[in-house]
Amino acid sequence: MTERVLIKDLSALADGPVSVSGWVETVRDQKKVQFVVLRDESGAVQLVNPRNSDADGVVIADEPATTISALTQGSFVTVTGQLKHDERVKLGGIEIKLDSLTVSTFALAETPIAADSGIDKRMDWRFLDLRVPRNALIFRIQTTLEHAFRTYWVERDYVELHTPKLMSSPSESNAELFKLDYFDTTAYLAQSPQHFKQMAQSAGFGKIFDIGPVFRADPSFTSRHATEYTGVDAEISWIDSHEDVMTMQEELLVAGFTAVAAKHGAEIKELFDVDVVVPSIPFPRIPLLEAKEIVASRGHVVDRNDDDMDPEGERQIAAYVEETFGHQFVFLTDYPTSIRPFYHMHSDENDALTKSYDLIFRGTEITTGAQREHRVDVLEAQAVAKGLDPNELSVYLDFFRYGVPPHGGFGMGLARVLMLLLHQGNLREVTYLFRGPTRLAP
Repeated sequence: MTERVLIKDLSALADGPVSVSGWVETVRDQKKVQFVVLRDESGAVQLVNPRNSDADGVVIADEPATTISALTQGSFVTVTGQLKHDERVKLGGIEIKLDSLTVSTFALAETPIAADSGIDKRMDWRFLDLRVPRNALIFRIQTTLEHAFRTYWVERDYVELHTPKLMSSPSESNAELFKLDYFDTTAYLAQSPQHFKQMAQSAGFGKIFDIGPVFRADPSFTSRHATEYTGVDAEISWIDSHEDVMTMQEELLVAGFTAVAAKHGAEIKELFDVDVVVPSIPFPRIPLLEAKEIVASRGHVVDRNDDDMDPEGERQIAAYVEETFGHQFVFLTDYPTSIRPFYHMHSDENDALTKSYDLIFRGTEITTGAQREHRVDVLEAQAVAKGLDPNELSVYLDFFRYGVPPHGGFGMGLARVLMLLLHQGNLREVTYLFRGPTRLAP
């Protein structure tokens, strides 16, 4: 039996016998010849089957013609035949003249989604939606991006951790929590690996990263929120300020974008009409207060009762940075303590500010990062100031009672990066199986 060949590898082969497998994309059943476009995970190829006729020119019902006539779109088949290079063939300049065709599974004749189906309908039938080459490419890009991140970290002696997603107490706050029964007690799905990342610093790991699921019971229906998403987290010891964390993250993103551009740049341009821009280093840095003044000068005033930057403000500051610096990224720094967690270190110059940042990419926040407070007495005082009971944080606070170096880190949403990289308007497009307030299937 001839060994199966991926369609993308056919062009490099000499004319001769080959075997390919995939799903049927189209069938043209003509009187004298049949054409089938077959697609596998790597590409598409045209199959050709000249039909046999008797002396009177009547088509003979033989194989594989009879089977081809019965094929439905999406049926999975294996074929053997003769590969032929022919520049007249529009699909890749090659075709396969059939010797045999075996059907693994027939598909139902009517497919439930079409090219113009809405996003909710496509999400209902995601496994069919992902057969579209443009959609499938997203997850090859994701694979390359994650591999580049890991390579950057591993080459610099980081340790990869897989932190637990079942927790005995909230990791961030009592808001946006999923609770579940856990034997005779209550457990929570982790909103963040934050506490465990910091525990690794106390353990002396020095530099760690964690790529894994994050859960937020957020009833938001925006295009950039999900109840479960993949978080990209890192934490490093012996830093002087959050600037060290920012430097590491911008280097990480440059490594990721460089890998994506090299491996998928041409396909992304063809299928998404997007040029992958590898950002220059350093990324622009703007204190939050200054950023709000810039945004106001552009005609948008952030609510004075809001200590954060609102979504329109993020878009406006990104537009300013693009116009002024020709850059798609900007770090917003010096966030007030009022909107930051108790474990963010306060500024040495202004106790009302934190040594923290948000990273904005093409007008949308993708990251929050900071230097953490590592002095347990200060940490307890900041928890109390936030209305938290230190007794309920005892397990976390114990990490700091036996010595821990100055440290900091960030958390980044993988799907948001992909969404913005590919200029998509909705997180659902770049999430393998999306989870939101009204979606738990498939």
